[in-house]
Parts: sequence; structure tokens; C-alpha cells
Amino acid sequence: MTIRSYLEKADYFQIKKYSSHSNYSKECVAFSGAPRKHPHEPDKLILIADPFSSNTIFFEFKIDDIKHIEELPNIVAETGEGLRMVKIWVKKGSLGLKYEPFVVEDTLRYLRDTEVLHQNGHEESK
Repeated sequence: MTIRSYLEKADYFQIKKYSSHSNYSKECVAFSGAPRKHPHEPDKLILIADPFSSNTIFFEFKIDDIKHIEELPNIVAETGEGLRMVKIWVKKGSLGLKYEPFVVEDTLRYLRDTEVLHQNGHEESK
């Protein structure tokens, strides 16, 4: 099926008014993603921010710190795999962990760059 024919056959959905949950936004911060059970701690939740990305971020929260959960539209990968998406409202001041992937590289490269910057800074101050 081509994209054009898919769009022509797609159903029209009524626009639903957004509820701002002002009581949650004053006391909480919203995070969106795919929820997962914590593999070792049953009182915690893992939230995958962009689950089909190669550079995604994971959040970890205590379940007791989550004040509200909203269902979001599910997302589907090209392979047909679907994921449940939610928006969670986490109490301000709660402790959360953020896991972010990075490329491990030789730190000496960065130390050399720092030395060059440091030397240039001394030359400019003279």
C-alpha cells in the first residue's frame, strides 16, 4: 500500500480537547515513554523515552512518586511490533534516575584538548 492510498483510506478522528490537569502540573512533572517493570526492584518503574531510537534515554522512578498515568496512542515499528505509550506525572522533588547511552572513547584525547585550551587561555591573558 502506498502512502497516498493509506492517507486516502485513513479514518477521520474528531479532535479531543486536551485536559491540562492543572492540579498535576503544579505538583508534578510529566514524562512520556514506554513503561516497563524494573527487572530487580518491584517498587520501581522504567520509562523508555524513545523506544525505537538507537539513542534513547531511560528513566527510573519509584512507583509511589507517580501521581497519575495517562494513556497515549501506541506506537508501532516498521516490523509490526507495537508498544504501549504513557505519560506519567511524577511528584516534584522526587528522586529519579536518567540512563543515557554514550560512546566510550579514550579520555586522553579530551585531556590533550584541555591542555591546548588552557595554553591558549594563558597566551591571551598576557
